Amino acid sequence: MLTQITNQIVSAANDTLIKRDRTVPLPHTITAVVGYPSKLVVFKIAASQYWQVRCFVSGRTHRKSTKTTSLMQAQRFARWFYESLLAKHHAAVQVPSLNSPTLTASTPAAVSFGALAAQVYANEQSRVDRGELGVGSLGMFRNRLDAHVLPRFGSINPADIDYAKLLAFTQFLSTSMSTTSVSNYLMTVKKVLQQALRVGVLSALPEFPKIKIKIASRGAFTLTEYWDLRRAARALRGKPHPSSKAILRKTYSLRFAHNVMPKDLDWVIGFMVNSFIRPGDIAKLQHKHVELVRGTNTYLRLTLPATKLHDTPVVTLRPAVQIYQQILKHYHPMALCGPDDYLFLPAIKDRTYAQLIISVMFNWVLEHTGHRLNPNNKPRTLYSLRHSAITFRLLYGQGIDLITLARNARTSIEVINNHYASTVTGEQNIAMLQSRRGKR
Repeated sequence: MLTQITNQIVSAANDTLIKRDRTVPLPHTITAVVGYPSKLVVFKIAASQYWQVRCFVSGRTHRKSTKTTSLMQAQRFARWFYESLLAKHHAAVQVPSLNSPTLTASTPAAVSFGALAAQVYANEQSRVDRGELGVGSLGMFRNRLDAHVLPRFGSINPADIDYAKLLAFTQFLSTSMSTTSVSNYLMTVKKVLQQALRVGVLSALPEFPKIKIKIASRGAFTLTEYWDLRRAARALRGKPHPSSKAILRKTYSLRFAHNVMPKDLDWVIGFMVNSFIRPGDIAKLQHKHVELVRGTNTYLRLTLPATKLHDTPVVTLRPAVQIYQQILKHYHPMALCGPDDYLFLPAIKDRTYAQLIISVMFNWVLEHTGHRLNPNNKPRTLYSLRHSAITFRLLYGQGIDLITLARNARTSIEVINNHYASTVTGEQNIAMLQSRRGKR
């Protein structure tokens, strides 16, 4: 009996030891976060599949699960965990709160770039909540911070960021990014430094390197190319994709049942060029978003979900009406024309997957017609159809003004001028260029 009791005591003690050991960092997994203090690390423990984060802030150690098995994502989480703790700490010592950005800091030297970035991100999130900023814009802002800005400047005092550091950062980015991307990264840094200026951490902004942005057009199709695409989409209906089943599955995640050209692709091409909508809207468009308007002008009124802070209806050109009627005729016998049914590939409930099918099949049509590349040897995508819609109106619209076009396309005059009108030449619109006013 004594032996039994002894064994039970030893077993219980070992259980406690085992449990304790299961929460101890595994030495070979302890990984520092580059550009941050050495006490900010991620690691794994025996008790969890997830990476853990540990750091030292405000005189004590903080620890938290990252809820991810990815080391890269864990390091990203660690940076934001650390910066949020710093932001809370500095708020407690008179660094301005998010609701009072005009206060001055009592200990500006202690405020890191990363802590201010956390404050800016919270401010931007508030703008999203108020409808002043799109969710996509916030996501891009955070991605830039995570990818290169915080690893480079996160632990640095904003006052130490000068022209030389910004120039070195610019040169580093320029080895793999376009001028537009480099400029966006610099704007992200500037936004954080502007926060430092507002709260009294900086007395003035440093000089930023000048970036000459080269606008890369997505490339519109010509009218001849547009009709080539539609004829090819019709000719390929019901035919299997030229790639093998294995390649379609492995490369595109396309199921065997969807490896043939759908009837819908011809409609997608024609509808986008005659409606100005974005590729992302194609998969989301439901019959409840479509209203047929007949009168002096016949068109479709599309009440799409708000995108990029635009929520006004979009009106289509007349050919879109004809395409819509073809869709109704085809899918009505299948009972797939209800208010909540989708216009294109309505039998597929996973709309992300539906958009994938459309994209893969459109790329096949591009290859089949030889229109994969634009005149500048840049690849074309579904977005090139929207580009074509706007460009065609600029070329063939009867005196259309940019304000009307921009509002209907849910974009800005600046974007149209920089990305769409930039490809329009005088020769393309020679008739309008040489036109004369009639006598009054």
